Amino acid sequence: MARISGLSGDDRTPVFVISVAAELAGMHAQTLRQYDRIGLVTPSRTRGGGRRYSAADVTRLREVQRLSQEEGVSLAAIQRIFDLEHQVEALRARVAELDDELDAAREQLGEGRRFFAVGSQGDIVALRHGQRPDRSGGQALVVWQQPR
Repeated sequence: MARISGLSGDDRTPVFVISVAAELAGMHAQTLRQYDRIGLVTPSRTRGGGRRYSAADVTRLREVQRLSQEEGVSLAAIQRIFDLEHQVEALRARVAELDDELDAAREQLGEGRRFFAVGSQGDIVALRHGQRPDRSGGQALVVWQQPR
């Protein structure tokens, strides 16, 4: 979307009244009201109940129009597409969180390296990076796993 008054197409600041948003999206204001009623595009509301659309809302309205008119997709299917896109975004954010947690855990364990030794009783003992096994009970075997 072209910049509108210095706003990018993903700006979520509610600034446009319904008539301006309808003009920017190339639709009738009544169509925007209908889309609001069915939940396709939900603008912010003023204290008096007036709708305020953001540049992101206008971008979404244009996408609804494109999918509906050019691709022949029903409004219910468009809503499902938007729901799935939102779900994918949430899952990507969760994967990023889990990656960060995994990196932190690996760093805490010595940059992803895991060290083990066999104790004098045959038990397996976890060691920190640089730690030597206790040799008081005899010989010990140290197993090293190459980092992934």
